[in-house]
Amino acid sequence: MASIKKVQITFDCAEPVRVARFWCEVLGYVMPPGADEDESWSLAADPEGEGPRLYFQRVPEGKVAKNRVHLDVRAGTGLVGDERLAVLEAEAKRLYALGATHVLTQRADDENESCITLQDIEGNEFCLD
Repeated sequence: MASIKKVQITFDCAEPVRVARFWCEVLGYVMPPGADEDESWSLAADPEGEGPRLYFQRVPEGKVAKNRVHLDVRAGTGLVGDERLAVLEAEAKRLYALGATHVLTQRADDENESCITLQDIEGNEFCLD
């Protein structure tokens, strides 16, 4: 049985401190002391210590394709139908003000509930679900 209980999610990006601040606002995370002193990396951490730490590292190349791994921001957990979509759309508005951009709104159908795909300030896709 594996003994690993925590994971860190790493983002390659051009501006680590800027992207870390964005995700701190999205998730209610904090930047630990020193995480904004070196422009080559930064961190965002759950102040309760429960969620995964996000690590941002500067890389020279830009993003060229869709992410193969992405975050799902669970804003509508337990909600269905119009109520769920209204909550997702309200959260999306908050994130647009932070610099997120809209990619796609998937409305509920016979198999799936609504979900909104967004991009962060450097174009990394994530979902509001």
